[in-house]
Amino acid sequence: MLEIRAVLVPAFLLSQALLVHWVAGREHPPAMPDLGRFPDRFAGWTKHHEDPITPEVSNALHADRLLSRTYYDGSGTQAGLFVAWFQSQRGGASQPHSPKVCLPGSGWTPQVTDEVAVDTSAGPIQVNRYIVAFQGQRAVILYWYQTPRRAIAGEWAAKLWLVHDALRDARTDTSLVRITVWAVQDDNVATNAAVSFAKDLYPLLRDQLPH
Repeated sequence: MLEIRAVLVPAFLLSQALLVHWVAGREHPPAMPDLGRFPDRFAGWTKHHEDPITPEVSNALHADRLLSRTYYDGSGTQAGLFVAWFQSQRGGASQPHSPKVCLPGSGWTPQVTDEVAVDTSAGPIQVNRYIVAFQGQRAVILYWYQTPRRAIAGEWAAKLWLVHDALRDARTDTSLVRITVWAVQDDNVATNAAVSFAKDLYPLLRDQLPH
């Protein structure tokens, strides 16, 4: 099985790169969104502060637009929002970095990796849940890949849909959306808070990003 995977994975990645490169010749990237105009208040959540993005992080991501904020609700629960928007993925140089790679590289140790369902007013979506720990701290991370047509949990599914949508729409723009809630009490409380934030966020973010 491992030998088959070792052959199929590089073959798929090569095929994807060739298809996206071919589509790039007729690609029509959308105008860049102004993420700085994302609402300070929505659905009971209020912006607490902007979270600085270091030049090192920005240069590593190669994203065309970045948003990093912390919101809180009426109970004082805080939720960190990070959005990295990519105008095009042609050439493979600009593409979302999975938190499953970035966070362990920063010292965070994975504790739980699974998916959760979020029932939003724009329809149900499936997102990744990633619980990590570092130096006595613990956090629940929800993240997904958001395109003009859908929200995608899995990294491989995102690659497949990239090719499908590139052929259909002649565009490859996508976003990595990440929500962080500190597990101050326990994982379930933090997960519920993160899901509540995602439920309110998704329809609004979908409208704010290029259609």
